[in-house]
Amino acid sequence: MNEHQQKELVDKIISGSSRAFRTFIEEYKNLVAHIVFRMIDNIEDREDMCQNIFIKIYQNLHTFKFESKISTWVAKIVYNSCINYLEKKKVPLFEDIAAENTTIDSLAGTVDMPDSLIETGETHHLLQTEIDKLPVKYRTILTLYHLDEMSYLEIGEIMGWPEGTVKNYLFRARKYLKEKLVAKYQVEDLYQ
Repeated sequence: MNEHQQKELVDKIISGSSRAFRTFIEEYKNLVAHIVFRMIDNIEDREDMCQNIFIKIYQNLHTFKFESKISTWVAKIVYNSCINYLEKKKVPLFEDIAAENTTIDSLAGTVDMPDSLIETGETHHLLQTEIDKLPVKYRTILTLYHLDEMSYLEIGEIMGWPEGTVKNYLFRARKYLKEKLVAKYQVEDLYQ
């Protein structure tokens, strides 16, 4: 959907078209689900969270000025809604874990994950299981960057961070994931 089509769709929704809002939901439901399912562990709360987020989007759509991509604006609402939920539930984000064992020196080195690591179904399942165990913000940044293919700039806008901070935390998330995978699985297990 190009920017002109998005503007038309938003105008129709603001004018009260429920059909246009259904189209909007279809367009952005995967983005909303990706973030919610990565950030919220409680299965029962996920569906409610997604519904509440679309209500919030509907109520605030008139404030969107097309100064950024609409997907970025939607993702920011999803992210902030999930953070608010997690803070109310007192779920540790990443700061608690990072403070325990992360120093600048420990972040040195490369963290490239081989593309072949996610080629098989079993390996993909192992990877997804380990990603789900990561701190919330690490799961989120990996999802936004790798699954939703957002840029550092877009992720920064969503999470309220400068671009350099996004790069730093994406690096930390990859490193943390790699360490967990290497510690838990034999190298041969990862390439089956």
